[in-house]
Amino acid sequence: MSDENFANPAPVEVAERVEALDTVRGFALLGILLMNICSFGMPSAAESNPTAWGGATGVNYWFWWVQAVFWSGKMRALFSICFGAGVIYLTSRAEAKGTSAGDVYYRRTFWLMLFGMIHAYFLWYGDILYPYALCGLLLYPLRKMGPRWLTTIAVVMIIATCIFTGIGAKETKEARDSYRGIPPHAMVAKDVEGARGPYKGMLRDWQPSQEKIDVELKAYRGGYGGAFSHRSGVRLLWDSQPYFNTGSWDFLAFMLIGMALAKWDVLAGAWRKSTYSWVAVAGIGTGTAVGAWAANHEAASGFSPVAAMEGYSVYQLVRLLMSMGYLAAIVGVVQAGWLSGLTRSLGAVGRMAFSNYIMHTLICTTLFYGHGFGWFGKLQRHELYYVVAAIWLLQLVVSPIWLRNYRFGPLEWCWRSLTYWKRQPMRIPALTSGQSLPAESPA
Repeated sequence: MSDENFANPAPVEVAERVEALDTVRGFALLGILLMNICSFGMPSAAESNPTAWGGATGVNYWFWWVQAVFWSGKMRALFSICFGAGVIYLTSRAEAKGTSAGDVYYRRTFWLMLFGMIHAYFLWYGDILYPYALCGLLLYPLRKMGPRWLTTIAVVMIIATCIFTGIGAKETKEARDSYRGIPPHAMVAKDVEGARGPYKGMLRDWQPSQEKIDVELKAYRGGYGGAFSHRSGVRLLWDSQPYFNTGSWDFLAFMLIGMALAKWDVLAGAWRKSTYSWVAVAGIGTGTAVGAWAANHEAASGFSPVAAMEGYSVYQLVRLLMSMGYLAAIVGVVQAGWLSGLTRSLGAVGRMAFSNYIMHTLICTTLFYGHGFGWFGKLQRHELYYVVAAIWLLQLVVSPIWLRNYRFGPLEWCWRSLTYWKRQPMRIPALTSGQSLPAESPA
């Protein structure tokens, strides 16, 4: 082992990057905004229940339906897969160079945890960096596990989550039926006052009263202090719960799948072209069919929490099918060289995923919160997606331009400088006649 390498680990060079991984990450990051925009722009209950706010009929219904079938949870699954794959690429390259992989990995993870806490409490309560870092603490000891074992554990976790959710749906139905007078498919807003016990609490969260919504509207339409107080209260409640339980399997299972796919070189094009095509068609096709059943079942019930829980019992299965379908389609397109302009732009978004993720928050809180333009709760559901489209266009255009001049996104540079405890070179030097482009080193 080289003492120099051990003492001076460095970020991955551009030549070592897996192009498809960056592209998948960029696609997932932009897709995550499709889900997060509801939390940015409307009262929190609207994300799960379209009748709570933002409109549930006409064009608003169809935007909800498309989101529920094609995007909800699937983009986070893809992002988790990329995170898990990144663990393998980071540690295997460090170990191959004789550097201290564990030292680098855990410093990187703890800094991510700190960034996540700052993001969650000071900017937006829906942060995922902190839970990703917590899950990341468990992944390093599993990096040597074989891909079959990683996949088996992940699938068992997904199946178990479906079973637990199915049991929860049954208990929810029993709780509803135990309250005399609640018809099976009543609009839940009419049931809140008379309901008793656990079902009453569930209804209050699912279909909050106008008074509760007004508290949220006042907090986020007002100054920064009110938003901070409300946001930190919500987030502190979440973070006070025991974390490593079935809820965290949402992240962990797909991170393990990402680790397995990296070991199998699936993101590097190890499958045949026909295999990528079949996985894409089968995953997206089957996932769409099952997801459409769940969405239609919930809508037919008048968006009752019972039907939502029943549909949610297949949620993790649908995420697995759709995320693998999307991944296979994207990797296949990259390997074939199709849509090269779009995939390059998505890859640039993915290379700057940290900066672009925080940019989502900065733009959206400026638009929706009272310390900015104060649009919170003022747009219908479908109108929120005009904001999404504008942010997509901005990041698809700006990210490639930025990376022509700089080695990292701004937050990536900060993160890596802290991880390696050394200021990383940022600007790409201008070329003179006869020079070749120097190697860049984004993670």
